[in-house]
Amino acid sequence: MAHANRIGVPVRRVARGQLDQLGAHVNHQGVAAEVDNYPYVDMQAILALAATRKEPPWILLLDCLQDPQNLGTLLRTAEVVGVHGVVIPDRRAAQITPAVVNSSSGASEHLLIAQITNMVQTMEQLKEQSVWIAGLEDVPEGQVLWESDLRGALGLVVGSEGEGMRRLVRETCDWMVRLPMWGRVNSLNAAIAGSVALYEIARQRMLS
Repeated sequence: MAHANRIGVPVRRVARGQLDQLGAHVNHQGVAAEVDNYPYVDMQAILALAATRKEPPWILLLDCLQDPQNLGTLLRTAEVVGVHGVVIPDRRAAQITPAVVNSSSGASEHLLIAQITNMVQTMEQLKEQSVWIAGLEDVPEGQVLWESDLRGALGLVVGSEGEGMRRLVRETCDWMVRLPMWGRVNSLNAAIAGSVALYEIARQRMLS
């Protein structure tokens, strides 16, 4: 309240019932804010951040991830490990909504996120900027994650929950990586698999 007053944000007290009417599943905890739409950026802003930090670009590309919880989880992990930016499609995919902001524990507010129309074209543009593209998927040709060199300028592609990445997106990757599985369950949640991969990339970057 004090900070809002200092920066000139108007504050209005209302009956709790009015906040309850915001939605049946909104846990508002007595506070709500009206804000603008999420401020997406372009790819150049992400590359510029990497240059400012004097680090090789590190970008997470999400190919039609549809579950807001999974998106929020990956955004949270991406922010924690130091990813320079995240790329999401503008169609057939979860967008940055209040539910995603909540599931990311606010990490989305500290990330640069680009919303693009063509994933393959974006990947090709990154390649022209000397960024290698690795796809995370359980395919026979995939290298075991920690046996692959993930240092340097890198874009990591994570596919959708059910179908994985689309064919053209997969074919545009420079190479594929996978997480080995020894149990009876033959798949991992997209957010969990992506988070494991991000931490392995972070480990390798720290050692390089």
